[in-house]
Amino acid sequence: MMSFIDQFYTSAADSGLLESCLWCPSDGSPAQSHPVHFTATETPIIDGLTLNTEYWMTYPADIFQKLKAPEAVEIDDAIFLVREVRAIGDGSEMRATH
Repeated sequence: MMSFIDQFYTSAADSGLLESCLWCPSDGSPAQSHPVHFTATETPIIDGLTLNTEYWMTYPADIFQKLKAPEAVEIDDAIFLVREVRAIGDGSEMRATH
């Protein structure tokens, strides 16, 4: 049975709301590609009260399990260097800051 967060991300991906993210681990493990929620700079956040000043992606905790700084990921043909990875909410979701 899928967890709520997995169902949420599957539905969001099926609706075209997520971006494809490719990660080629530096330890030589096979490359992984998964849909993620990606937020770029100058994107309104907090109901439009402010603009985002960082790049980040959120994703279910059961994917990209070994992703850490300073790994690189590719989103929309752009390479981003991961600065920090941390659990958010109840730990079923992760945020990687670029």
